[in-house]
Amino acid sequence: MTDALLAIGTRKGLILARSRDGGPFEVEPIQFSTVGVQSVAIDTRGETPRLLAGIEYGHFGPSVMYSDDLGASWHEADKPPVAFPEKTGATLEKVWQLLPSPSEPGVVWAGAEPGALFRSEDGGVTYTLVEGLWEHPHREQWQPGGGGLCMHTILAHPTDPKIMGVAVSTGGFYRSTDGGISWQAANQGIRAPFMPEGQQYPEFGQCVHKVAFHPSRPDRLFLQHHFGVYRSDDFGLSWTDIGTSLPSDFGFPVAVHPSKPDTVYVLPLHADMDRTPVGHRYRVYRSDDAGGSWQPLDSGLPEGPVYGTVLRDAMSTSEAGLYFGTRDGFVYGSRDDGQTWQEVARHLPDVLTVRSAVL
Repeated sequence: MTDALLAIGTRKGLILARSRDGGPFEVEPIQFSTVGVQSVAIDTRGETPRLLAGIEYGHFGPSVMYSDDLGASWHEADKPPVAFPEKTGATLEKVWQLLPSPSEPGVVWAGAEPGALFRSEDGGVTYTLVEGLWEHPHREQWQPGGGGLCMHTILAHPTDPKIMGVAVSTGGFYRSTDGGISWQAANQGIRAPFMPEGQQYPEFGQCVHKVAFHPSRPDRLFLQHHFGVYRSDDFGLSWTDIGTSLPSDFGFPVAVHPSKPDTVYVLPLHADMDRTPVGHRYRVYRSDDAGGSWQPLDSGLPEGPVYGTVLRDAMSTSEAGLYFGTRDGFVYGSRDDGQTWQEVARHLPDVLTVRSAVL
C-alpha cells in the first residue's frame, strides 16, 4: 500500500493528514497546539521517514523538532539546534525553511531570520551557521520585507552539492558554486519598480517571494517576485519576465510539477496593497510551456467571494499531488495536475506552510 502524507504548519500548531491508496485524507488531531509552525519538511531519504518542524515557542524562542515515527513522538536537541554564534551578535527569530539535501546523506539546510543559512550534518538535529553567506558584504544592506528579513528559499542541486541557491526578502537571489564558501548576487533582469527611475534593476535588494525548480532540470528556475514572475535558464545568472499574460503578477508561492519540469504553478493576488485572490476566487494558474502561456484552474474550488491570502510556502507539489493552504484556514488538493480540486481541511489556524510526500 502507498500512503500520502500532508504536513500543514499553521500559526497555532501542526496538522498531519494521511491518505491511503489514493483515498481521502484523514486529518489527525493538531500537534504543538498554540505554537506557531513556520516550516516543515518530510525527509524520505532513509528507511524511516523523518519529519522536521521549525516551531516558535513564543517567549522561549524558535526551535527545530524532529520525529521518526510520523508524529507519534517529537524530540529536540539538548542544546538550541539553530543558534547564531556569539560573535555575530544576532538572535534567531524564526526558522523559515527546512530542506533535506538531495545529494548529501544526513545533510539538512535551514533558512533563518535574520537572513541566514544553517547546515546540519546529523539529519536535522543540530545546525551550524554558513559563515560564507553571513559574511557577504551585501548582507548588512539587506532590508526586511513585510514578513521580516527571512531566508525563505533554499535550492540544493540534485547531484552536485557545491551548487545551491537561496532567496532572502528583501536581499534577492544568491547562488554558490563552491558549497557555500562564496556567494554571488544573481538578480539580473529582475525589475524593482519601487526603486527610483534608472535604478530599477539593482544588483541586489529585490523583494523575492519564492523560487522553485525541478530536479531533472536544475538550471531552470521560476521566481515569484513582489512585482513579477520570472524564469532563469542559467541558475539565476539572468532572468526573463514570464508574467505579462497573468491577470496579476503579484503573489507569493510558485511551485513546479513533480515530474514535468516545464509545468509551473502560481496563485495571483490583486496587488501588493490588495492581497486578496484575483476576482476574489481561488484560481491556480498553470503553465505547461515554462511560462509562455497560462491556464486558470479552479474546478472544485469555492466560487467565492474569498479573501484569504496564500503565503509563499503554502503551496507544494510532490508525487502525492498539488496542495495549497490559505490564511483563512482551508487546504485544497489536486491529484490531476490542478484540473480538479478537493477540500482537504477547513477551519484551521492561518496556514503558513504545506508539504506533501508519498511514503
